[in-house]
Amino acid sequence: MIPAQEALARLREGNRRFVENGAAAGGRPGAGQQPFAIVLGCSDSRVPAELIFGQGFGDLFVIRVAGNIVAPSQVGSVEFAAERFETRLAVVVGHTQCGAVTATLEELRQPQGHESPNLRAIVDRIRPTIEPLLATPIAKDPAALAAEATRANIRASVAHLRHGSALLERRIERDGLLIVGAEYCVEAGTVEFFDD
Repeated sequence: MIPAQEALARLREGNRRFVENGAAAGGRPGAGQQPFAIVLGCSDSRVPAELIFGQGFGDLFVIRVAGNIVAPSQVGSVEFAAERFETRLAVVVGHTQCGAVTATLEELRQPQGHESPNLRAIVDRIRPTIEPLLATPIAKDPAALAAEATRANIRASVAHLRHGSALLERRIERDGLLIVGAEYCVEAGTVEFFDD
């Protein structure tokens, strides 16, 4: 584990190099913002949207939250980008090995009840989507269960964005806003977009 002061020094040094060398192919700081896509993704440090999609400054409007859950602040952020920048694509990006999904499955199987209310809020957003999977044959295969739970969580977030905001519903109907799900494979680096 890296001590806090060493971590802070790494960030300072990294920013110094960034300013001196620029962002290479990603463009330069200070560029305008006209994102062509909104990405609601997980906070997992292995899933940086700009890197996995090969984009630079101003290209993506990125919202990151553990478990790519949809709460009012995430809906509001998507609404903001759709309204302010007229962005017509929103992608919910989940990923393999998602810690928030794993934590929810663990809580469902062996409730602990000792985490903070804030951590609990994340688990509680994921729980209704994946709890029904425990009553299916897939529950006997931990790897298959985790994979299906991750995909179910992505689809639930997509549905929430599509149907949880009158503003986004209007943008879908009138302006062609498309909201899709995708899964990033941390092992291979590939993204699979969902057709539904």
